[in-house]
Amino acid sequence: MTAPAVASELPLDATASWPELRRRTWSLAWPVIFSFSIEALVGLFDILMVGRLGATAVAGVGVGIQVMGAVDATLFAVGTGALAIVARHIGAGDRRAADETLRQSIVAAAALSILAAVPVFLAAPAIIRAFHVDEAVVAAGTPFLRTVMLGVPAAAVLFVVVATLRGAGDTRTPLAVGAVVGTANVGLAYVLIFGRLGLPALGVAGAATATVLAFTIGATLGVTLLLRGGLVLRLRLRPLRLRPDVIRRVLDIGVPAALEHLLMQVGFFIYIVFAAHHGTAPVAAYFIGARILSLSFLPGFGFGAAAATMVGQSLGAGRPDDAERSGGAAVRLALGLMTAAGAVVFVAARPIARLFVDDDAVVENAFGFIRVLATVQPLMAIDFSLGGALRGAGDTRYPLLTVILGFYVCRLGFAYLVTFTLGLGVLWLWLAVLGDYAARATLKARRFRSGAWKLVRV
Repeated sequence: MTAPAVASELPLDATASWPELRRRTWSLAWPVIFSFSIEALVGLFDILMVGRLGATAVAGVGVGIQVMGAVDATLFAVGTGALAIVARHIGAGDRRAADETLRQSIVAAAALSILAAVPVFLAAPAIIRAFHVDEAVVAAGTPFLRTVMLGVPAAAVLFVVVATLRGAGDTRTPLAVGAVVGTANVGLAYVLIFGRLGLPALGVAGAATATVLAFTIGATLGVTLLLRGGLVLRLRLRPLRLRPDVIRRVLDIGVPAALEHLLMQVGFFIYIVFAAHHGTAPVAAYFIGARILSLSFLPGFGFGAAAATMVGQSLGAGRPDDAERSGGAAVRLALGLMTAAGAVVFVAARPIARLFVDDDAVVENAFGFIRVLATVQPLMAIDFSLGGALRGAGDTRYPLLTVILGFYVCRLGFAYLVTFTLGLGVLWLWLAVLGDYAARATLKARRFRSGAWKLVRV
């Protein structure tokens, strides 16, 4: 596998026209969109296979995945910081410094992930009980959670490899690695869950084991490609010396991103609690809507990654005006694609809900939620693309602030008011999402227009 041509084309020069800027942005974004599409499909296939084992198994795996989302904050802490710094070094033409950031980030991610995973492994039953689930779910979820914790270090290494390559302008190699990981995950899950090829049926533990093996394969493949050379970055193992100064720079940028991710996971859990106050049908509707929402995120992730790369590299090259143009291009493309998708989803909201469930009450609740999600697509486009631009600049504290104000004040504050104080219907709970994304999109747009992110030191 050789380095993609796009890696050598960045950063953009000041004379790039809008069509050229749009082409470069799309060339970076589409592999990321496909990468996250693969992850979404793998998650869907895993749930479908675990669903054959019964509701208890699904609940156990679901809780385990929620906990994994919190542990993933460790990955964000290193990956986000590494991406921003690598992009700056590549923009400045300092490949050796970019390679050193990659090496130190891999070491830091592996160490921090072990520190995060060990307590979860030891306290797995207590953590699952904290979700107030039945003991049968605790019994199913504990082996799943403990097993997937064994794969967290490999997942951390893989995450850093992917993030740094994207920061260097190579989004196609991560797509290829992701395709291998996804294929391995689904294939191994089928064999291990149901006991194929002469192996015993491991059930829920088989799903977890498949995930661990897939992460290990992905991390091994990514590290091997970087060691072999031929990519825009190269991993050199010798001389292996810990560089606290480099790790500190990475974490200074990455820790706010990790806190942002962690607060989002906690906020989603609280929002589910509010939905549960309205009954079982709204909870089911929420999970249907969340599945739709996870798909609508995909273009946002792609253009956010493209913005992060181009902004970081342009700033590293000492061209802040080009960084601003790059962020603007990502916003325009994301707005066009996600607004069009939102319009389709809005019109087809009821048939989409029917694809997931045949219960009239759930369909009616999901119909309202899906239409709200469709309406916020333009705001999500701004939030995701500008969030990527700010993180690429190393300005990670401001997106953290927008989550506190948007998610916790606007969404959860409004949700609490309409649910517990005013006693309004569930549609008002769904409408809280509008306030959340409106606040986040507005705040990030103001920050981007201010240009303060151009002065952030990394």
